Amino acid sequence: MTAMDPPAPNEQEDEDMLVPRSDLVEGPQPMEAPEATGNTAGSQPEEDPQTAKFTWRVENFSRLNVKKLYSGIYELGDYKWRILIFPKGNNADYLSMYLDVGDSATLPYGWSRYAHFSLAVVNQVHSKYSVRKETQHQFNARENDWGFTSFMPLGELYDPSKGYLVNDTCVVEAEVAVYKAMDPWLYDSKKETGFVGLKNQGATCYMNSLLQTLYHIPYFRKVVYHMPTNVNDMPSASIALALQSLFYKLQYSDNSVATKELTKSFGWDTYDAFLQHDVQELNRVLCEKLEEKMKRTVVEGAIQQLFEGHNINYIDCINVDYKSSRKESFYDLQLDVKGCHDVYASFDKYVEVEHLDGDNKYHAEQYGLQDAKKGVLFVDFPPVLQLHLKRFEYDFVRDIMVKINDRYEFPLQLDLDRDNGKYLSPEADRRVRNLYTLHSVLVHSGGVHGGHYYAFIRPTLSSQWYKFDDERVTKEDMNKALEELYGGEEEPWRLFLKFVMTTSYFPRLFTEEEVAKEFGIPVQFQRFWLWAKRQNHTYRPNRPLTHLEESQTVGYLRDLSNKVQNAELRTTDDILLFFKLYDPEKEELRYAGRLFVNGTGKPTDILTKLNEMAGYPSDEEIELYEEIKFEPSVMCEHIDKRSTFRSSQLEDGDIVCFQKSLSVQGSKRLRCPDVPSFFEYRHNLQVIHFRSLEKPKEDEFCLQLSKLDTYDEVVGRVAHQLGVDDPSKIRLTSHNSYSQQPKPNPIKYRGVDNLFDMLLHYNQTSDILYYEILDMPLPELQGLRTLKVAFRHATNNEMEIYNIRLPQESTVADVLSDLRMKAELSHPNAELRLLEVFTHRIYKIFSSSENIESINDNYWTLRAEEIPEEEKNLGPHDCLIHVYHFMNEENQNQMKIQNFGEPFLMVIREDEILAHVKIRVQKKLHVPDEEFSKWKFAFVAQGRAEYLQDSDILFSHFQSLQRSGIYVAWEQYLGLEHSDNSPKRSLGANQMLETFLAELFDMSKD
Repeated sequence: MTAMDPPAPNEQEDEDMLVPRSDLVEGPQPMEAPEATGNTAGSQPEEDPQTAKFTWRVENFSRLNVKKLYSGIYELGDYKWRILIFPKGNNADYLSMYLDVGDSATLPYGWSRYAHFSLAVVNQVHSKYSVRKETQHQFNARENDWGFTSFMPLGELYDPSKGYLVNDTCVVEAEVAVYKAMDPWLYDSKKETGFVGLKNQGATCYMNSLLQTLYHIPYFRKVVYHMPTNVNDMPSASIALALQSLFYKLQYSDNSVATKELTKSFGWDTYDAFLQHDVQELNRVLCEKLEEKMKRTVVEGAIQQLFEGHNINYIDCINVDYKSSRKESFYDLQLDVKGCHDVYASFDKYVEVEHLDGDNKYHAEQYGLQDAKKGVLFVDFPPVLQLHLKRFEYDFVRDIMVKINDRYEFPLQLDLDRDNGKYLSPEADRRVRNLYTLHSVLVHSGGVHGGHYYAFIRPTLSSQWYKFDDERVTKEDMNKALEELYGGEEEPWRLFLKFVMTTSYFPRLFTEEEVAKEFGIPVQFQRFWLWAKRQNHTYRPNRPLTHLEESQTVGYLRDLSNKVQNAELRTTDDILLFFKLYDPEKEELRYAGRLFVNGTGKPTDILTKLNEMAGYPSDEEIELYEEIKFEPSVMCEHIDKRSTFRSSQLEDGDIVCFQKSLSVQGSKRLRCPDVPSFFEYRHNLQVIHFRSLEKPKEDEFCLQLSKLDTYDEVVGRVAHQLGVDDPSKIRLTSHNSYSQQPKPNPIKYRGVDNLFDMLLHYNQTSDILYYEILDMPLPELQGLRTLKVAFRHATNNEMEIYNIRLPQESTVADVLSDLRMKAELSHPNAELRLLEVFTHRIYKIFSSSENIESINDNYWTLRAEEIPEEEKNLGPHDCLIHVYHFMNEENQNQMKIQNFGEPFLMVIREDEILAHVKIRVQKKLHVPDEEFSKWKFAFVAQGRAEYLQDSDILFSHFQSLQRSGIYVAWEQYLGLEHSDNSPKRSLGANQMLETFLAELFDMSKD
């Protein structure tokens, strides 16, 4: 039985959700970490650390025009540190901040240091609003910086009213504690417990805990393995295959296992998809999806058989002969915790009879209002009983959800036949023994608005419990664990229990008659074998069961196989071998049969039989190979036909592959001429989904490629698929596994060795590539710089994007000259300028002499425009100001200015009143009178709007803010307040990148 305690509605975990750093910046990149949620047991080394606090004042912050900025070096004992920030965000609309090892380049090979640290942006007005995040990391040469890509929203940081920028200065703090001990994360779960954990995607500990409880139910695992899949299925698109792959890795991997393929197969590619499920709902949704996939297959109905129980809801009239009942099914039971000291008390409350009388009488057909009894009784319980404990309830007085921290106990054995079956309905089969054993406890620590999930499980129902906490698995003392799990005021845990019916957990083997009926194998030809795990982590038949052993349970045989050296029980020298036939022409491998061979015999003794299996002439020359393993790397060795089977180290259950012998010439013309090359090819084979870079959400075609294919082979296959004669005109872009978007920089011509390098994104491997068809060979294009420049046509007023392609040493003047030949101007001699636009504000007017190599159009929009005539002859008392559209939006009970639309520059005269300026604005923007009458005009500075009257002279507001005599900086502007009626567009480079991954994923580079 499993008991679950779901989170309160819309509850989120307390974990800070982050993403790995972007590839936008060349050179070594900062790493990213989950924010620490507290010091849990074992999370810190037991030693006194060296500690220090660093403060960094970053002046002229809003005018920084660099991608990333390092602080000076701070020393802590023998260690040197520095802070790294991305003032405009690291491919996100958040300030990005990391702690960096300041002397990493000079440290000796193999250096490593462990630190627990916090980073903060100080609120210089109210210190209690400072933003601080903490984490821990083992720094080394590969991961010499660590921190947060999504530290705080840029909009909050740059808003002068918030207090983070005062006098355009940002104050950053770092508190660092350095430990000499090794990182406790290096703990080896597999070595210590025999089990591995699941990686947390950022907010998926609830799912990890549930998956571990399901995986450790042998029957559920068996059902999953028997779900049919297609050879062309991809795990990310097939729930069945993804779950099979996950369970296989949990069973055989030595390290923690990722769940990304499984969540993608659910269709949960966004943060919202995860938020809609608490643990109980996730369990139900997962079961529903599996049931749907199991329809019309050999495992149809298996989920119902495992988890489905039935109860009867009844209403029984007291004074008349009338009874109403309804049979319902359940996959889990929600039990009250409040007022109940243990599980039995909750079941008593569940079946408690409610009396319907007085004003609450029951309306019975033909009898009218009647006194009645209402209640619930159980018809049957499932083999696996899942109990969800209701530790949250709604407080109607306070209008909030509150948590129930009462102590609540549950037994190791649950007897639901107690007290003469008081929980059972008259229809229940009393021959069934409803005795359950506690299998797992899914735990939630935290409050109504956040927390963390982990699971206690005893996989074989022995006295040994294990704690599965994401990547970490530990052995736990049973008494200590249970006492901790009961909860109470001091330990407010939330729970979800899973009980297993004792009589069904370790079923007996199939009877011989059942096997004969299911597989058509007569009883006299049946023999059952024990399987053994080899040192190379493969499983093979080890020895036949004795007659006595065939009558035992699976649990008994499992213990037997773990304790007994089965080789000592061998009574014959015969070896059971399985054979596969390989056809190199078709690249096809199939099962051919099995043979018992004498260990002292040689392969030459059975060549005739093998040729007969294959349908070859009896004298056909064949080669033999032993298939040893396929994962994590291929092992397939040639077998010497002149050596004995024993000397070739062949044992029971080994697999031998054979094929026709090929000539040297025949081998050269085949891609996979022999079994080892075929296995290597299949091992590296992957279906790659190709998408046009212009339509990055849509798969256009798929190609099955080997990860070992070279750059030229990959682009050659793509060019052939697209009908492009010259493969060098194909440009590929890799996929960002975290943002689910193309990487900002394409793959350079022959810039990677093979397909595997194209697919790898940190520790994640993708199956998506993006392509472009170029108008010139890529090597030529790489010698040029391409900028995307937006320009509004003079006649039709439409904005169009131009790709300006120039040599890298070109200047802004060259860009404008090239644009002049492409764009439609109001007149041939129109002067142009280039602006940098970000979040609907103009941040920079480029000098015509500036080199284009320093311009980055990944973050900002480059906009070119004609210089109005009025700006060409500015007088000494004229002022060039910024004009932005804005709305006032309420945010946390405060009004916040939100810019939108297209910003522009405008000249104002020294004595010009607002009424005259409004006329020019309306004319410039072509706004109808009725709509324009609703607009408000304001002087906006430091996030505050000062509304203006028609008689106000604008020049007086901007006069003191002028730079260079006539130009006012972007921080102060004339604001046009009105509703945003423009069509909503998808996020582009000119908008702040609202990536859901910045909130969902808390990834770190392994």
